[in-house]
Amino acid sequence: MTEPLDPYAALRYKEFNVFLLVRFAMVFAWSMQFIVIEWQVYSLTKDPLSLGIIGLMEIIPAVGIALFAGHFVDQNEKRNLLVKCILGFSVISLGLFLVTLPSVEASYSSRSILYLIYALVFLGGLVRAFIGPTIFSLIALIVPKPIYPNAATWSSSTWQVASVLGPAFAGFSISWIGVHWSLCVIFGSSVLALLFLFQISKKPILNPKLGEPIFQSLKDGLKFVFHTKAVFGALTLDMIAVLFGGAVALLPIYAQDILKVGSEGFGILRAAPAVGASITMVLSTRFPLHRNAGKKLLWAVFGFGVCILVFGLSKLFWLSVIALFVSGAVDGVSMIIRQTILQLKTPDNMRGRVASVNSIFVGSSNELGAFESGLTAKLMGTVTAVVFGGCMTLFTVGLTALVSPSFRRLDLSEDIREHKKV
Repeated sequence: MTEPLDPYAALRYKEFNVFLLVRFAMVFAWSMQFIVIEWQVYSLTKDPLSLGIIGLMEIIPAVGIALFAGHFVDQNEKRNLLVKCILGFSVISLGLFLVTLPSVEASYSSRSILYLIYALVFLGGLVRAFIGPTIFSLIALIVPKPIYPNAATWSSSTWQVASVLGPAFAGFSISWIGVHWSLCVIFGSSVLALLFLFQISKKPILNPKLGEPIFQSLKDGLKFVFHTKAVFGALTLDMIAVLFGGAVALLPIYAQDILKVGSEGFGILRAAPAVGASITMVLSTRFPLHRNAGKKLLWAVFGFGVCILVFGLSKLFWLSVIALFVSGAVDGVSMIIRQTILQLKTPDNMRGRVASVNSIFVGSSNELGAFESGLTAKLMGTVTAVVFGGCMTLFTVGLTALVSPSFRRLDLSEDIREHKKV
């Protein structure tokens, strides 16, 4: 007889609830900051390529040190490491607040301000290289193995809710209080996350190979990812889809020049995908996606590509919002399945390294996708660039389904039953 599903299993652990508060505050701050920076940079330059450079400035350090960051995370205590990551983000958000002071803007040229913003975004990429693997590893130390999938779903749901409120609030706050004071709100949110984090106790280091040579450690991590077909297939599919489907990077252009809806409309457009994903996340706590996971992931990415095409061709604000909303809903399916695969398939002593590879494949592809979108928009035009990205996403899904029948048959039910026996 099938054991009844408890959709609130992970929430019955106090430290996990605190962890969700920390994650919400940080994602809210980070997503809001990205939107405010996008708006400010495009306002300064009116150049779509400048939006792509924002992504490039973050991806260079994030990818460059990602594997080393994963090794470092596996070798160190996770709670204190997350404290240092949040402190680093707080310093960067404070720097952006100071750069946009009226007195600073009056004293320096627009180009100088732009370079300072790019430099701070670059430093943010360094922090990001550590924060992703640290959060992924910390979840597994807060809840027991049998409820990893439920914890992954709630963690992803929190990420999505914060991703809804961050961009939406950013759009309105730019209109209400301006870019400068919006950045002050971001700084305050990061400080709040830091205060919450101290309510989580320090955790043991579960790596039996402490002091292992770094290059051997990196080799083992890469070998695990590339030899585990479920992990490698999911990461590759999502990476290429996100890389070529990065239409959200061009939203400031759509809001200001194509749909002409201003900062408030920009906030709604930017929040629409996260609203759709949040609904998917909440539903998935009651209707798990682990059965026939491979087919569901393929269909989800296919739907994402169709939505990008509709958005790219739309000249109607409401149709654009709907297309982005549905893209977020199907992308939520992809995210849940990917996170469940990673949590179930990854050994405790490799979580930092595997999460770092994930950040290279998927997380950093958001920024690389932003650069690709900005570059293609510069070369082809904005609408053509978005349509091209949607077509490439559909091509990727078809190719993956054709060449990888084992991935189509992927089912995580047995893995979940194994964890429940632990």
